[in-house]
Amino acid sequence: MTYRGKVKGGVVVLEPGTSLADGTEVQVQPIEPRASTLGDRLMKYAGKVAGLPADMAENHDRYIHGRRSDE
Repeated sequence: MTYRGKVKGGVVVLEPGTSLADGTEVQVQPIEPRASTLGDRLMKYAGKVAGLPADMAENHDRYIHGRRSDE
C-alpha cells in the first residue's frame, strides 16, 4: 500500500485519515515535481486581453488575416 504525505519540520506527516503503528518501518521516496510545459507557463496570460470580439477564438483567421470562415 502507498501512503502520501509531506515533510513538515523534518517529519513526514501523512495525509489525514492515514495511520501506521509506531515502529512501522517505511521507505520514503520524494516525488519529483512535474516539469512545466509551455502551455502551463502561458496560462498566466489566459483571459488577460480585453475588448476582443466574443467569437475571436472561432473566427481568428477572419480577424487576423481578413479571411472569411467559408474559405
